Amino acid sequence: MSIYYPKSKVEVKGFIAKHYDRLMNIITLGKYSSMIERAVQLMDIKKDDKILDLGAGTGRNACLMAKCLSPKGELIGLDISEEMRSQFKKNCADFPNIKITNERIDKELTYENYFDKVFISFVLHGFLREIRKQIIKNVFKTLKKDGEFFILDYNEFSIKKMPFYVRIPFKLIECPYAFDFIKRNLSEILSSERFSRFEEYSFFSGYVRLLKAMKKM
Repeated sequence: MSIYYPKSKVEVKGFIAKHYDRLMNIITLGKYSSMIERAVQLMDIKKDDKILDLGAGTGRNACLMAKCLSPKGELIGLDISEEMRSQFKKNCADFPNIKITNERIDKELTYENYFDKVFISFVLHGFLREIRKQIIKNVFKTLKKDGEFFILDYNEFSIKKMPFYVRIPFKLIECPYAFDFIKRNLSEILSSERFSRFEEYSFFSGYVRLLKAMKKM
């Protein structure tokens, strides 16, 4: 797998890719699963929804979303990591209406006005600012009118005000792009790209949030 953004940590392979879910559980002190379950609940998935999962990884999130779908529903995951896609296929084998493809989310996508919902989890912060905007533009194109964009990622916060036991792990674990991400008003950025009707749900003492936005024409 080529690394398109060497300073990013969202392009995973090797040991991290193989043990990704377990590592996320350890990093979040066992709270990752319950957070994802709650986020999926808040998405209010309809049985026939078409969902796009960006940076779909091991399929852990996709499987939870798929449980809400009928056979008429559909979920498509995108991921560039061969190791992640392999785990996705294995983990989601029981859901015939799910598939994953090798496609970069920072390049123009082939779908247009197709999805009811787009989900991205702890991926957007791992890109340069201008690339984040391109990803948001891509999402807008793929969504139907009144389609919903769900971003589960870091909230806006000041590193200086973080307790040391949170600040130190964040500095050790995260990539340089994340330090810019937490300074940006994501709702304003989404609004400039014609999204509206924002809703926010907080996790981990407000350091993480699920941000919901709707496509407006």
